[in-house]
Amino acid sequence: MITQPLKKPQRRCWQTALSLAITDPVHLLERLHLSPQAIAYCSKQAFGLRVPLEFVAKMQLHNPNDPLLLQVLPHQLENQATPGFNLDPLQERQQNPMPGLLHKFASRVLLVVSQACAVHCRYCFRRYFPYEDNNPSLKDWEHSLKYIAADPNIKEVIFSGGDPLSAPDRYLTKLVERIAEIEHVKIIRIHTRLPVMIPQRICPELLSWCTKTRLKIIMVLHINHPQELCTALKTQVAQLCAQQILVLNQSVLLKNINDCSQILSELSWKLFDANILPYYLHLLDPVQGSAHFGVATKEVQPLLQQLMTDLPGYLVPKVVREIPGAPYKVPACLSCTQALELPTLT
Repeated sequence: MITQPLKKPQRRCWQTALSLAITDPVHLLERLHLSPQAIAYCSKQAFGLRVPLEFVAKMQLHNPNDPLLLQVLPHQLENQATPGFNLDPLQERQQNPMPGLLHKFASRVLLVVSQACAVHCRYCFRRYFPYEDNNPSLKDWEHSLKYIAADPNIKEVIFSGGDPLSAPDRYLTKLVERIAEIEHVKIIRIHTRLPVMIPQRICPELLSWCTKTRLKIIMVLHINHPQELCTALKTQVAQLCAQQILVLNQSVLLKNINDCSQILSELSWKLFDANILPYYLHLLDPVQGSAHFGVATKEVQPLLQQLMTDLPGYLVPKVVREIPGAPYKVPACLSCTQALELPTLT
C-alpha cells in the first residue's frame, strides 16, 4: 500500500521573520545608511549580532546614536575588562540545582525554556550563561517538575531563556499542561522580548495554550525605549488583553539610551496607551562587556524622584537591582546601596 509522506509542519510567519534576522554588522549599518568605517563596531565575537528586520525598521536612518541601534550593535568597548564586571554577575550557577531550572526566590522558580533569542541585547546578563548545560528536552523536564511538585512554597513558574517564545507552541503547550498538574502552582509568567522584535509572535497558537489552562498567564515584555513600540505590537497586545492576560513591561536603565526622565516618562505613557503596565526598571547587571551602558548610582535617585513627580504612581516602574543571594529584587535607594555594599559606577 502506498502511503502519502507526512507533511512537515508549516513554518509560521514569526518563524520566518526569526530566520531572516540580520547577523552581519556591516549589513545592518549599510541598511541604515551608515558608514561602517566611521563606527567602532566589533565584527566578530562569540556573542554576535542578531536583530530581526522588524526591529531594524524602527531604527532611524543616518543616526549612529539611534537608541535601538545602540542596544544591538556589538561595540569595541565590549572587549575592555572593567573591575566589578564578570561573566556571571547574578551568580546563577549557584542557583541552578538541575539543568534548566533556577531557584532564586522562595515562591517562584525560573525555567530556561529556550537558549535562543530573537535579538542579542549587548547588555544581556546571560550572554555567558552555560546554555549547553541547561537545554533539557520536554522529557528531561520531568526532573524539574518533580522538584517543583515537592516544594509547596512555589506558586509561580517563570518561562525565561534565552527567550521562551522562541520555542514552538506545541512544546510550550505540553510544558504548560504538565505544570498545570501541580496543584500549588498558580501562575505562569513569561519573560519575553520576542513580540517586541516580531509582533506576529502573538499568534493563534500562542493564544490557544495561554487560554486553555487553569493557570494565570502573565506576560512580561522587555521594552527600553518608546521608539520600540509600534502599531503592530499594540494590536497584538490587545489580543492578549482580550483574553484576560496581564501584560507588564520591564526595562533596563541604559546610558545614552533611556537615562533621562523625559524618555522614561514617554515610555510609561506609551506603554499605558498600549495596555501594558510598567513593572520594573532594572539597574544594569554588571556583566563583562556592558560597562559602557552603566548609569552612575548617584544619578539614579534624582531620576526616580523626577519620574514620581511627572507620572501617576501606577505608571512609575519599580527601580530595582538584583543582588546575588538577596531574597527579592532590591529597591534602588541609596540606603540599600550602602547597606548591601553594591559595586558602583563613577
